[in-house]
Amino acid sequence: MFIGLNAAIAQEKPNIIVIYADDLGYGDVSCYGMHRIHTPNIDALTDKGVKFTNAYATSATCTPSRYGILTGKYPWRQKNTGVAPGDASLIIPTDKKTMPAMLQDAGYKTAAIGKWHLGLGAPGTTVDWNTEIKPGPLELGFDYAYIMPATLDRVPCVFMENRHVDHLDPNDPITVSYKHKVGNDPTGKENPELLRMRTDPRQGHDQTIVDSISRIGWMTGGNSARWKDKDIAGIITDKAIQFMKSNKDQPFFVYFATGDIHVPRYPHSQFRGKSGMGLRGDAILQLDYTVGRLIAALKELNVYDNTLIIFSSDNGPVLNDGYLDQAEELLGNHKPAGPLRGGKYSAFEAGARVPMIVKWPAKMKKSKVSRTLIGQVDLYASLAALTGQNITGGNAPDSKNMLAQLLGNSKKDRPELVTQGGPLSLIEGNWKYISPSKGRRFAEAVKIELGNDPQPQLYRIDKDVHEEVNLAEKYPDRVKAMQAKLEAIKHSH
Repeated sequence: MFIGLNAAIAQEKPNIIVIYADDLGYGDVSCYGMHRIHTPNIDALTDKGVKFTNAYATSATCTPSRYGILTGKYPWRQKNTGVAPGDASLIIPTDKKTMPAMLQDAGYKTAAIGKWHLGLGAPGTTVDWNTEIKPGPLELGFDYAYIMPATLDRVPCVFMENRHVDHLDPNDPITVSYKHKVGNDPTGKENPELLRMRTDPRQGHDQTIVDSISRIGWMTGGNSARWKDKDIAGIITDKAIQFMKSNKDQPFFVYFATGDIHVPRYPHSQFRGKSGMGLRGDAILQLDYTVGRLIAALKELNVYDNTLIIFSSDNGPVLNDGYLDQAEELLGNHKPAGPLRGGKYSAFEAGARVPMIVKWPAKMKKSKVSRTLIGQVDLYASLAALTGQNITGGNAPDSKNMLAQLLGNSKKDRPELVTQGGPLSLIEGNWKYISPSKGRRFAEAVKIELGNDPQPQLYRIDKDVHEEVNLAEKYPDRVKAMQAKLEAIKHSH
């Protein structure tokens, strides 16, 4: 009887889907100010949903942000959480409970679909792509995984289903190296005439060619398993819909990490040439279409009303990030970061402040815009509160329960938030402190201000969102206090 009662309660829990875009800037969708093209499906999430204007990824790059959202822990607390090479071992420890594992405890079926980029296999080992590969998503609490092992511009350019490369011919084994060339596959450096898009010679995306696009790293074999870039969005969306359909009679959690709009951008032909902004704009249209397909599937399965939908991005925007696809030339008057300064890789606001929209049709009846300070790192504790799970054993040490804020029922800020874009920054209320750093100030290849400065920086980001006026000299006591607080946070846990 007790077990039956628990099962009945579990059925009342909402499904949860996190739609995680890649390199999508704060100003890259029309509900956040994009005027050149329209994103009606993303915009529709704001109808009786909450649009956050002060939400942050943990980091200004992809791997650490993904680490933060799944662990509820700041990635800079652990070594080797920078942008992972394609053959990295699993960077998330398996001895702690991740967000999907916590949701499994709450009765959820869980899936990771799309870009992974968190490493695979045991630390200190070399991945054999031709056998069972673990630990990976399944060892972290996902019941099902259909993933790109790394990211779109890094080999191996294959899908994995659970622990195996999908559609791999055992007679054509995969070999991958990030140290030296393997096999005889042409490379972008040796055979630029074979490429469908030029690469930036300053950025090194000129190794093995897969689907007429050269990548970072060398790969040979696995030809039947290699993806076609134009099909990636459709394939992972199909897989997500199949998972939701198979689990519609119980609560499910889908971590849907799309590859759009990361480079190399080569969306399906139904989007190419449609935006007037080149392949980057076309990829935004494809991303919006993907969101529309997922929402339509939820409605068709009669689970839309009781599904909590969270849409966000892993970090800020970048135009030329290795491939010369005219993203910069065709930008026109569009500002991918909106009013923010910097971009991907940057300690300035555009590095980690991202679009975030939350919608739960059964529970949210008004459209709201929230200025509440909130981080993606808080999703863990918030979803634990939603599903009645206690956080123990040192899990999710940096996650705060912001469920009321997520649902638009509270405007109370997070006490403070640390973001990472090279140097660490502390955001507290309307103030932002960027710790001193000696790195270069400007990344010439991507044309992004990185926010490095040997002197401390202090900005009043409610009044100076573009971080024009450094107030550190004017308010030395505040600098000292925020510096001390950041140090205390760094040495906690």
